[in-house]
Order: sequence, then structure tokens, then C-alpha cells
Amino acid sequence: MTIPERSDGTAPAPAPATVPAEKHDSEALLKVTGLRKHFPIKKGLFQRQAGAVRAVDELDFEVRPGETLGVVGESGCGKSTMGRLITRLLEPTAGTVEFEGRDITHLGVGAMRPLRRDIQMIFQDPYSSLNPRHTIGTIVGAPFGLQRVSPSGGVKKEVQRLLSVVGLNPEHYNRYPHEFSGGQRQRVGIARALALRPKLVVADEPVSALDVSIQAQVVNLLDDLQQDLGLTYVIIAHDLSVVRHVSDRIAVMYLGKIVELADRDSLYRAPLHPYTKALMSAVPIPDPRRKNARGGRVLLNGDVPSPISPPSGCRFHTRCWKATEICGTTEPPLSEVRDGRQVACHHTENPEAPAPPVQRG
Repeated sequence: MTIPERSDGTAPAPAPATVPAEKHDSEALLKVTGLRKHFPIKKGLFQRQAGAVRAVDELDFEVRPGETLGVVGESGCGKSTMGRLITRLLEPTAGTVEFEGRDITHLGVGAMRPLRRDIQMIFQDPYSSLNPRHTIGTIVGAPFGLQRVSPSGGVKKEVQRLLSVVGLNPEHYNRYPHEFSGGQRQRVGIARALALRPKLVVADEPVSALDVSIQAQVVNLLDDLQQDLGLTYVIIAHDLSVVRHVSDRIAVMYLGKIVELADRDSLYRAPLHPYTKALMSAVPIPDPRRKNARGGRVLLNGDVPSPISPPSGCRFHTRCWKATEICGTTEPPLSEVRDGRQVACHHTENPEAPAPPVQRG
């Protein structure tokens, strides 16, 4: 795939999809510290606040230039809210978001406008994220008008080039979204996100609404574009196989918090947090001869607690087989245990902890 020039005429600086060892010590492109988002619950005639949904509660992580950070967890754990916070589509309740060393947490609409060129988002649903009244050319070309960018050769030529980059026919410039399949619509969304050559792309469940037969095509497209254009990704997903394929590091979220953060190979080879172990055990193995190779599926008791009133101490202790008295009273910090791996658990290295309940066969 040919690397085109940036829309403003400057050439991109290509970067590899995987992060070299020396890049681990480089300055973070995105740094999140103590990030919170509480949605107020209001009741009564005077709409007084009766509580809050703690969608995101105290997130701390960094994203390095050129890498892909995968974010996984159960539905309702705050993944999508986190994605909208770091792209400043939502106003955080507390905490800071730094992009290239600049605090963008409370920037207004006018101050954020120039940064929109460098921070873009791919939305989950390709059916609702595209305006059905606009043609594909208008949708993909909208960022140029909003940012007052005049690409060389004109907007139409640039949009057609973008459609070609994402594997669509440039001649479909005047077609409407309803004339495309789900996979093609997602490609249109990717083309729109790449129009201004951003540095950071947040992809919120980019393939969850697509047929399994075309999920691999979109995932491979994202991977190819990262290598060609030097992109940095934050990919939010609940499909662990997708995250494993594209990520350099993976953050596991549970009830608004990160419970484990590690590089891909270490996390999949030996998960340390009990919740991560339960998630990994739920991934189906297609080979029936290897079905029992990992020891069966870990069974968790009970349902996910409500984010309106989360448990005290460790939020996973109500479902954890390792839980002791300290887990119900003291919240474990997300701390480094070894080789850069961060885990929020009181019993990470406890060899005397009981074995998890498993289901075999």
C-alpha cells in the first residue's frame, strides 16, 4: 500500500505496528491520570441528585507513540465511556488527560478544534454513525470543511483516495450509506477518521457489529493502516481474539477500573488477576483435542455489581475465589508486580490461595 501525503501537504512519519524495545521509555503520546466519570442520577420534582453511576473510576495509563493499547472487559465496565473521555467527547468528572504533554482535560470547543486533527474516533455502530441523508463523499469530506483544510487536488480527489486506501471503490463517492454493507460502512467510518491524518485513533468496538466473515478484513485493514501511516491505536473490544491479534499491550477493566495492564504475550500466557483468568478461560478453543488443555472454564458466582453502588474494597471480591477479609475492606492499588505488569490484587502471588472453580468438558 502506498503511503500518501498528509492532507496539509506534509509527509507522514511512518512507524511500525509493534513497539520496539527502545520505545518503551519514550514520552507517552497519551497520559491518563485519575480519570473519573460519574453520571448523576436525579429524582423528584426539583431533580435533586440521588446518586451517581460510577462509569469510570480512577483510571491511570499511558499510550506510547506507534503502539496499540487494547481495552477489554464485560459490557458495562466503562470501556466506551473511557474512549469518549480521552477523545474529549465527554467531560470528565475528575482526573487529567494529557496529549503530547499538554493537558486537554478542560479545553473548550474552540481550543479543542485544532487537536481534533490529531485525535479521532471510530464508532461502534456503522449503521448509526453515518448520516443517511449524506453521500459517502460528503461524510468522508466533512473533516476538511470543519478544519478548513484544503487538500492538494481538491476535496473530492482526496476523498476518493481515502476510499481507495480503505478498500472501497472511489467511484462510489456519490452513493448513500444504505447502499453499502456493514463492513463497507465501517470502512467509510475508518476513512473519515483518517481524513486529517490523526496521530491517535480510538476505535470503539470496531468489528462487534459486523459479520464474523468480514471482521478479519476490518481488523487486518486497521493493522495495515497502522504500519503504513504510523498510527497509534486505543482499541476497545470485548472479543479477546480480536484484541490479541492487534494489541501490543492490554488493559483489563472491571466495574470502571483497570485491574490488570500488561503486554499481550504475558497476559495471554499467564494472567495474574483472577478476573483476567476468568475472561481468558471463556475464550472458546476450536480444536476439540485441545479443549481441556487449559484446565476448564473458570466459574464466577453472582452478577456484576451495580456501578451505582460498587462493593467496598476490591470491586471483584464479591465474585472472587481468592477473596479474604482485606479484599472487602481495602481497595488494592494498580501496582507493578514484575516486568512492567500492573495488577490490582491483594493475592497476586499467593500460592496458598484456593484454586478457581472450573467447569470441564
